Amino acid sequence: MSLMSTHVGRLRVVSAIEGLSYVLLVGIAMPLKYIAGMPEMVRVVGMAHGVLFVAFVLALLLAWREAGWGFGRVVGIFALSLVPLGAVGIEHWLRRGSERQPR
Repeated sequence: MSLMSTHVGRLRVVSAIEGLSYVLLVGIAMPLKYIAGMPEMVRVVGMAHGVLFVAFVLALLLAWREAGWGFGRVVGIFALSLVPLGAVGIEHWLRRGSERQPR
């Protein structure tokens, strides 16, 4: 079964890409803006990250509906998305949950 065949699988993919954009924004673009005086990177990476974050929220809502998760799990996943490198925790949480379900 393909990772992209379920809403939870798509959430995992979008979360990883969105998490990478967040790390790029905070770890590279922001220092370039404030240390090297290059604000252009924040505009470009920030816009991409914003679009990806909206896609993440939509993917989370669809996965929630598909998987029938409780509200607490959804809030926890959303909270992790607000932390740099939180996508690693999200992936761990989603993978652990998918291993419990029969295939």
